Amino acid sequence: MAVDYTVIVVYLAGMLAMGWWGMRRAKSKSEFLVAGRRLGPAMYSGTMAAIVLGGASTIGGVGLGYQYGLSGAWMVFTIGLGLLALSVFFSARIARLKVYTVSEMLDLRYGGRAGVISGVVMWAYTLMLAVTSTIAYATIFDVLFDMNRTVAIVLGGSIVVAYSTLGGMWSITLTDMVQFVVKTIGVLLLLLPIAVVKAGGFSEMKARLPTEYFDPLGIGGETIFTYVLIYTFGMLIGQDIWQRVFTARSDKTAKWGGTVAGTYCLAYALAGAVIGTAAKVIYPKFGSPDEAFATIVKDELPVGVRGLVLAAALAAVMSTSSGALIACATVANNDIWSRLRGAVRPDTDAHDEVRGNRAFILIMGVAVIGTAIALNNVVEALTVAYNLLVGGLLVPILGGLLWKRGTAHGALASVIVGGLAVIGLMAGYGILANEPVYYGLLSSLVVYVAVSLATKPTDAAVLSAWRDRLAGRAPDRASEPVPAHQ
Repeated sequence: MAVDYTVIVVYLAGMLAMGWWGMRRAKSKSEFLVAGRRLGPAMYSGTMAAIVLGGASTIGGVGLGYQYGLSGAWMVFTIGLGLLALSVFFSARIARLKVYTVSEMLDLRYGGRAGVISGVVMWAYTLMLAVTSTIAYATIFDVLFDMNRTVAIVLGGSIVVAYSTLGGMWSITLTDMVQFVVKTIGVLLLLLPIAVVKAGGFSEMKARLPTEYFDPLGIGGETIFTYVLIYTFGMLIGQDIWQRVFTARSDKTAKWGGTVAGTYCLAYALAGAVIGTAAKVIYPKFGSPDEAFATIVKDELPVGVRGLVLAAALAAVMSTSSGALIACATVANNDIWSRLRGAVRPDTDAHDEVRGNRAFILIMGVAVIGTAIALNNVVEALTVAYNLLVGGLLVPILGGLLWKRGTAHGALASVIVGGLAVIGLMAGYGILANEPVYYGLLSSLVVYVAVSLATKPTDAAVLSAWRDRLAGRAPDRASEPVPAHQ
């Protein structure tokens, strides 16, 4: 294992080095939170693909392939569909807004009345997303070093917190590009063909597995529908995703770069399902489907390659973890703390703002690591996060983008009723039930439409300013250079 250990150590050291380099670039709020809004198509596509394809998409995607066959691709496939929909229909308008958070978008659209409550919902989502990614370090480091779960979480989480705190979005962007390349080589170019060969090829896989393993809808129509509601729609409104859209150099970059990333996700989904199906042939009986990825890597890959593929899994986890962490810190600082202390100020990009955001990443990072150590059920935590996001925020966000008659009162009522409905229904039906997101989303929609129609239309001046931002006519004060005396 010495060669494999060396590969992993070099990879982790490289992540920290890029964090240090990114610190030298992040001299303003815009640079720190959205990489100066100047990523080109290649870098934008790579980083967007990296953040949406995390540990759940890699380890979990292979596990679903092991359990259901090719239809196990649907979870990651719906993530790709969501990214494609965001990129084609909404990303250009989102990029032109020149904001930092989803709640800022809601304030612009509705007149500044939904920020704190929507910020709390988004903060809860990004926090749980970061926690679930951090828990996954335990699986990877256990395979690598037979490491204690708590030590593994602290080690992996500390590295992500370190490079994210140092350089903000610049560090995360650079590390995500490396992670994207490592994932592509490790999973698509190495693990996929090796797994198929070890299983005896597709003909042998078909001969030894039930026919439902090759049924595209074998996982079940209701499950696919739930995946669409949670993951496809979740991709449209998550702060972690929008914050990457804000990094695009132009609206065209956001649209076409995101389309490339979404297409890559579709290929990644199929690859994970095929690897899992091959693992079912090689190892017919596992206690848990999630063991499939780690076992096939550990037992079937040659020295060196094994280290690279495990680095790919680590890359997948780190990219999602760091993206969720900076999103969580951005929301906590800009949407909650600043508003609660009554200190909302125009963007001046002073150095103290960078320090403030850096401090919040550190604080949120410690909270994420502590929560990850205390929490055991990753699936339940992720389900809670996405149910809150979709049930509470999907309707007011898409309503604001698509329906002129939507009002601030309608948006606020929609967030509160949808969020409370999801929480109550999860308590009644169970966290993993489908009903909470179904009925929560429906109640949010009904309340949004009813209250909006029953209240005074949004002020014409607010809508005019909103249309100017959507058209890209508003100045981006956040991207102005910092004066020398600062």
